[in-house]
Amino acid sequence: MISRQRLLLWTACALVVLLVIGALVQVVRNLLWDLSYLLPPWLLGPVLLLTAGLIILMIYQVGWPWWKAFKRQNLETAQNNQRPLSPPSSRHQAAKQSLENIDRLLERLKDEVTREGLKQERERVADELARGDLMVVVFGTGSSGKTSLIRALLNEMVGEVGAPMGSTTSSQIYRLRLKGLDRGLQLADTPGILEAGRAGLSREKEARQRASRADLMVVVVDCDLRASELEVISNLANLGKRLLLVLNKCDLRGEEEERRLLAQLRGRCKGLLETEDVISCSAAPQSLPRPGKRPLQPPAEVDNLLRRLASVLHADGEELLADNILLQCRHLGDAGRQLLDRQRQHEARQCVDRYSWISGGVVAATPLPGVDLLGTAAVNAQMVMEVARVYGVQLTRNRAQELAVSVGRTLAGLGIVKGGVAIIGTALSVNLPTLLLGRAVQGVAAAWLTRVAGASFITYFQQDQDWGDGGMQEVVQRHYDLNRRESSLERFLTTALRRVVEPLQREKRRQLPPRPGPRGVADASDHEHPEL
Repeated sequence: MISRQRLLLWTACALVVLLVIGALVQVVRNLLWDLSYLLPPWLLGPVLLLTAGLIILMIYQVGWPWWKAFKRQNLETAQNNQRPLSPPSSRHQAAKQSLENIDRLLERLKDEVTREGLKQERERVADELARGDLMVVVFGTGSSGKTSLIRALLNEMVGEVGAPMGSTTSSQIYRLRLKGLDRGLQLADTPGILEAGRAGLSREKEARQRASRADLMVVVVDCDLRASELEVISNLANLGKRLLLVLNKCDLRGEEEERRLLAQLRGRCKGLLETEDVISCSAAPQSLPRPGKRPLQPPAEVDNLLRRLASVLHADGEELLADNILLQCRHLGDAGRQLLDRQRQHEARQCVDRYSWISGGVVAATPLPGVDLLGTAAVNAQMVMEVARVYGVQLTRNRAQELAVSVGRTLAGLGIVKGGVAIIGTALSVNLPTLLLGRAVQGVAAAWLTRVAGASFITYFQQDQDWGDGGMQEVVQRHYDLNRRESSLERFLTTALRRVVEPLQREKRRQLPPRPGPRGVADASDHEHPEL
């Protein structure tokens, strides 16, 4: 239905355009017919062209300002539409808005590989938001009883359970339904942390990555916390994650020892966890021998954990899920902005590099009467405008010229112009004859000063058009110091010899008079042409 209406609309527009063209042709024909009676044939064409020019000029004078105002109004309307009209009413809506912001960020990335990687991560977060399962990650050191705890919670054999450390070598996910909880629950078993060796570090990295995506963390220990374990718990809490700390293997100690350990754990985690979130359990109690009979296997004691788990998920499950999605969106947005910043920095450096050699070539071809003028010649408004566009900033030419002049004055005021010329002159005087030294120094110094100024502008736009607490002088001085380091200066001079100095040498060779040939050849020529 919509496509049919659109077809009818386009057909009507085409008919209107044809009618307008036909009316214009008829007007021109009538005008030519009337003018043919009043003017000679040779004057008819010029008069018609002059009339058409006046009409076009009038349309331009009236229509162009209207068109600019119309475009400006549309741009402002589009920008206003992009801004949220009101704050999100829920965390779920806020997560959706965050994903939409990431979509707009993806459109600005040019590198296919980085964009595809970020897009896949964005789709994973969107799938988690759409699915709505609560993710509970069981986390802890090797052989603390993580898999046994999940088995007790599921009341069935899952995973591999054994005494050797590191029996769980990769993350495994199991599903569980809690009574009264609308959402599904996923239990993720992770590899142990704080294990030795390269393989142990790799497994710990996977466990931490899984933990960063959890709605709720269950950290399992079997004794008092070591300093390294407390550091891990502190880092997880600082991520904004809700944690339950489970003291496992309580069947191996008496009630008094269990109470003492729980008090120690609650004291160490004060400020990180609530007191009720430190729980004791026994996921796989040891069997009790019975003379003449099969050993008695006591049931798992995980009721305290199940009750606390259900209480937390019923009371705060929705907020935990939304907060986790928002946290992942924030991390994803930060990663995207870092990629965009690197892309912008690369493009801005290419722009500065291009203008550096343009400036150096112009100054070398047309030497300035005094080196003091290099402070203002080092930068120009066009470079400023191009660097600004890389960072999504639209500058007027007047504003760009003001910034260029300000940085040029700062270069001169800090003595960087004279210092740069001295540095370049010292470096080039070793390899160049005096005949070329003056022009080469001016050209290479202009390129080098443009590089310093351009790097300062990159910092300015990276900081949202802010020079920082130290102002423009500190930024310019810092980039001057960075560019005069031996390694940076050596790389620059290597390129400068090819871009600026070698063209000057070729030009100078063309300007020198040809050398006379051997004397014998000249004499022979004289004998052949005695009249000369």
